[in-house]
Amino acid sequence: MSLLGRLLRNRRAGETHAAWHLHNLQGPEQLTLTSRDFGDGDVMPLQQCAKAVGGADLSPHLAWTAPPAGTAQLLLVVEDIDVPIAKPAVHCLALIDPAAEHLAPGALGSRRPAPGVRLLRSTIGRGYHGPAPIKGHGPHRYTFQLFALATPVDLPRPDRARPRALLPAVTAAVLARGRLTGVYER
Repeated sequence: MSLLGRLLRNRRAGETHAAWHLHNLQGPEQLTLTSRDFGDGDVMPLQQCAKAVGGADLSPHLAWTAPPAGTAQLLLVVEDIDVPIAKPAVHCLALIDPAAEHLAPGALGSRRPAPGVRLLRSTIGRGYHGPAPIKGHGPHRYTFQLFALATPVDLPRPDRARPRALLPAVTAAVLARGRLTGVYER
């Protein structure tokens, strides 16, 4: 077990500051978000993990139930809520065309995102960044959160905004939302 992981074992960002709990991202309906790669609360396969831990950094397959009528845009936020800092680390932030019904594996790759996917800046960079928690820190939960927005994100240059500035600034009404959690530990 890593000394650093042991020392930080009880330090975790937690749920409080996750996108899911932001006041402006609350929604009245639920979307069901699933993956063929792992179930809710299950361990994420190594291929979805970062290259630094032997993975392929391949974004997982994601599918969701149809968003409500009037959905103008989908917002996907992937966060590590167990990172040992004050707020969760955003591993991926993307705007998705509401006509999309799913994302194939690799659709959130920074080099070639899927059609209808607009990658925004995350804590780590653009595109999907798989799990790579500190060795010995314990299990980390990676939350995939999907929000159906009534209007497109209307911020000047959203591509350049940092996630912790962009997420609270979303003013569109959230028509529905769904969540899927994967777990990974080193």
